Amino acid sequence: MKDLLLITPPFTQLNTPYPATAYIKGFLNTKDISSFQSDLGIEVILELFNKNTFQQLFDMAFSSDAIVTENCQRIYALRKDYLKTLDAVILFLQGKNDTLARQLCTDNFLPQASRFQQLDDLEWAFGTMGMQDKAKHLATLYLEDLSDFIVECIDPNFGFSRYAERLGRSANSFDELYNHLKEKPTFIDELTLAILKEQLEEEEPKLVCFSVPFPGNLYSAFRCSQFIKANYPDVKIAMGGGFPNTELRSLTDVRVFEFFDFITLDDGELPLELVHEYVVNGEGELKRAFILEDGKVVYKNDSLRQDYKQQDVGTPDYADLQLTNYISVIEIANPMHSLWSDGRWNKLTMAHGCYWGKCTFCDISLDYIKIYEPVAASLLVDRVETLMEQTGESGFHFVDEAAPPSLMKAFALEVLKRNLTITWWTNIRFEKNFTQDLCFLLKASGCIAVSGGLEVASDRLLKLIDKGVTVEQVAQVTRNFTEANIMVHSYLMYGYPTQTVQETVDSLEMVRQLFELGIIQSGFWHQFALTAHSPVGLHPEEYGVMPDLKNITFANNDIDFKDRTGVDHSKFSFGLKKSLFNFMHGIGFDMSLQEWFDFKIPPSNISADYIYNCLQQEQVLSTKSTAKIAWIGSMPITAERVKKKKGMTWQQLEFRFHTNSDVYEITVDKDNGEWLLSMLEQLKPENKPLSYGQLKKNYETRLEDFELFWYSKQITGLRNHGLLVL
Repeated sequence: MKDLLLITPPFTQLNTPYPATAYIKGFLNTKDISSFQSDLGIEVILELFNKNTFQQLFDMAFSSDAIVTENCQRIYALRKDYLKTLDAVILFLQGKNDTLARQLCTDNFLPQASRFQQLDDLEWAFGTMGMQDKAKHLATLYLEDLSDFIVECIDPNFGFSRYAERLGRSANSFDELYNHLKEKPTFIDELTLAILKEQLEEEEPKLVCFSVPFPGNLYSAFRCSQFIKANYPDVKIAMGGGFPNTELRSLTDVRVFEFFDFITLDDGELPLELVHEYVVNGEGELKRAFILEDGKVVYKNDSLRQDYKQQDVGTPDYADLQLTNYISVIEIANPMHSLWSDGRWNKLTMAHGCYWGKCTFCDISLDYIKIYEPVAASLLVDRVETLMEQTGESGFHFVDEAAPPSLMKAFALEVLKRNLTITWWTNIRFEKNFTQDLCFLLKASGCIAVSGGLEVASDRLLKLIDKGVTVEQVAQVTRNFTEANIMVHSYLMYGYPTQTVQETVDSLEMVRQLFELGIIQSGFWHQFALTAHSPVGLHPEEYGVMPDLKNITFANNDIDFKDRTGVDHSKFSFGLKKSLFNFMHGIGFDMSLQEWFDFKIPPSNISADYIYNCLQQEQVLSTKSTAKIAWIGSMPITAERVKKKKGMTWQQLEFRFHTNSDVYEITVDKDNGEWLLSMLEQLKPENKPLSYGQLKKNYETRLEDFELFWYSKQITGLRNHGLLVL
């Protein structure tokens, strides 16, 4: 018996659990509140994609005359081949049947329907990649074919990472979703409810809590709650998560509380603790919670208790989740997107909120962005070590809005200090603090990729967005990451208010040059969306936007609007995405921008070498006194040498540094050499970091003219082999 049952409803990711319930369970552990967590998404997927279930689906589709399209007729005709291979493919994607890769990569092993029509690009995309990745991609196409069959013949609302998303997206009124819930549960609903029933009877919770991060989870959360209300009326039900936090802040429809007893907003730790006390005691204070009171929706925020600090919320706890059963897929040949869908990642957060918190398209008025609170690096690495021990996985995705450079630096040094081997990636701002040396440090600590928003590659619009960066700065920062062998993904935006056609074309030209120079490896274009809680949404008149305001009783976030410029930005979508797909594969750079569009566009005003020129800035030969100095290379092998020239003799010290890929040598006079050798030992990450000022002071107690030595050819060489200024 557990106090709480924490549920992520179908569907989010196939490869790794969405972290909200793990975060909450970790917090509840600190309060000795017992809980059990479940990712219904992966459990339903595994129940759906197996031989026995698909035999039922094929029979159902045939008996209901639902097999209409040529594609589904082909899949049905090949059903024996699908049923023969399905269980083995799932095991392969779970990492439990690796030898199947060789068969998957041979012709005619897997039955193929419409998704395999894109195979012309396979050698292009995977020519330099391994057999396992190619096999994963083929297996993913195979599953997507079966998904198409489900959508066309069984349930039109199905999707691997969403279910009935249309019902949750911008649902200003509850009517459509409410009416849908009156209909008979679908086949997938029945699978979901059967699993839920087992968990309810085994755990006997007092309170069931649904974390709903996205619109594609909303319908299932309501369907599950409907089932609990009908069959377990004494069990109370709460909903929290990203969707209610952003969409349900204007909730007034009483019918919602036919399904839920509590809906909480923003950080869930304290609100859920108080809901638990309320359920146990039958009354009490609440924090940021909607309830039904006297037949009306009431927002209760009567607790004076402050939210917990990040240091006090505990370490995420992944217990109960079926960590070995998640499915790694490679949907498209985009190197960054594969990180989201391939491999098991432990999720952590470096800092609550955003340290910048100014971007005008972002929900900066809400607590999850507005309240910035970093976690101490030592505590963060403690959590890393705890999760490595608990899950057996050393991959980490830091799910920050924008990880702060200073904390990333401290985290990397702490990882190196503890001699850990981890792999990690996160989201950032392309800001000037990401120097070449910091990027090399991050790489040494296990950072493999970063994603960040270039948004609109136009300095006028970046200023209007209040992004705090320029295109030149983005180019320099992405170059620094790339030279450190850290992959860079850029979020790209079109259709920002007042954006002209010329600015869209110029933005594309900037993006073309960034990819041609190889300083960005991955990207994704998305059209600007107006959200209710962003500065543009709160003050549309200041941005030339005319919103289409509706009566809100349920969800309120995405707002329909008209841009006073009258530009139809949607017509650019296909050309922008097609060109980007080609740029990511290293081709199409010599094509004119006009060739990507089927309508007339103006020529770009951006010079062909604009980004190249941004990278040609002169190196500044100065170091701040407060800058931290670190040595992350190996200790050298040294040997004394005697040099003679024109009758003069002096002693030298030769340093030989072995790196993973080469050998590097320098020779300096003995006095400088002995000082340098002693300092390299002190500058290791496991020791207390020294500043440039401290280093200079130490040098000048014995020797003279530190700057002359610091900017010498020998030290400059070491700067490329592990001597970092941070």
